[in-house]
Amino acid sequence: MGETMSTQLTPVNQAIEKWGSRTDFLIEILQDLQDEYRYLPVEVLTEVSKILEVPLNHIYEVATFYKAFSLEPKGKHCVNVCLGTACHVQGAMLLLGAFERELGLKMGETDKTMEFTLDAVRCIGCCGLAPVVTVNNDVHGKLTADRIPQVVDQYKELSKS
Repeated sequence: MGETMSTQLTPVNQAIEKWGSRTDFLIEILQDLQDEYRYLPVEVLTEVSKILEVPLNHIYEVATFYKAFSLEPKGKHCVNVCLGTACHVQGAMLLLGAFERELGLKMGETDKTMEFTLDAVRCIGCCGLAPVVTVNNDVHGKLTADRIPQVVDQYKELSKS
């Protein structure tokens, strides 16, 4: 029985095995773990610290420095409204307000069902499609406030299936 348990890799072990036990791949390891859990639980960071023999405070420094990492649980669907210059000029604040009303959330919040997280980013790099919103890895360009309910419904339907 012990043999079976030792061959089963935890997500932390999988990420470290993928990137090696090299501390210069800490960001990549944390990215894989963020993808797995949708945030970085303290237990996971502690396990990474022990395996890589890196002080936990250093791992926290990295995890809190980069906006891509979160120490708080995120919803299944992460809505990011771009507030970069091009998007802002094209009405991104109206989109943010429409998402806040449609989801019943404020920027930075996650709903109680863990389905949606609403946040803002400074530039997605799709300025020609302004205003732009991403939901997970999907890009929604030239979006208007009246289309927000359709976008939200699309992801609610995905959650049902």
